[in-house]
Amino acid sequence: MTDRYDAFRALHRTGDPLLLPNAWDHASAAALADAGFPAIGTTSLGVAAAAGKADATGAAREETLRLARGMARLPALVTVDIEGGFSERPDDVAALARELAAAGVAGVNLEDGRPDGTLTATAPQCELIRAVKEAAPGLFLNARTDAYWLDAGGEKEARERADAYQRAGADGVFVPGTQDEAAITGLVGALDVPLNILYAPGGLTPRRLAELGVRRVSTGSLLFRAAVRQAVDVAREFTLGTVSSEGLPTYAEAQALAEAFDDPA
Repeated sequence: MTDRYDAFRALHRTGDPLLLPNAWDHASAAALADAGFPAIGTTSLGVAAAAGKADATGAAREETLRLARGMARLPALVTVDIEGGFSERPDDVAALARELAAAGVAGVNLEDGRPDGTLTATAPQCELIRAVKEAAPGLFLNARTDAYWLDAGGEKEARERADAYQRAGADGVFVPGTQDEAAITGLVGALDVPLNILYAPGGLTPRRLAELGVRRVSTGSLLFRAAVRQAVDVAREFTLGTVSSEGLPTYAEAQALAEAFDDPA
């Protein structure tokens, strides 16, 4: 267990930054592991949408937990997006952290944005962070602030929350929504823990983010959204009879992705 936690921390501290793809189901996670990614995250939007539920509302707790249990059996380190903790009660969030740690997960992502488009107050969010760290000290807790995404104070609010979250025990801070080099450099300089930035197509490259000091770059819901687009594109090609099988997994290969899991459920 210690090796799993240490190995995940090392990906944030040594060598190149951690480039983290985010899966939304068993097959996508298995395919990413098979492609050689050392660590895989989940995307809360993808997990919820695939289940016909809304993201960030706390509705996809069971789907998230079941996926995490399966992913933890893959040859890759796993970090799980738990939205806002699926509860505002520290005891509930702590219980979830214990379940995920017992399943073999290496880290979690905990956000401060709420379904009504506001940020939760800093103090109760710090209580959730402390509850997770007390319940499962080994888990790498990546504390996300949506200060940019929700247009709720921007750089100043993000800096203040990042500082509060690391002091509460967060192992890393995630600030999606900014591609401003000066702001990112300022965050890196103000933090003692690794900074995670969300990759944005057409924005800063992973190489440039690394040069700015970012230690983790994740795809978020990008892969899920790209897969949905690709499915529609292929469906349209099907109506024209122009679908090519080049590069597509065979039936047997797709079946093997499912068999890569020993899912007790």
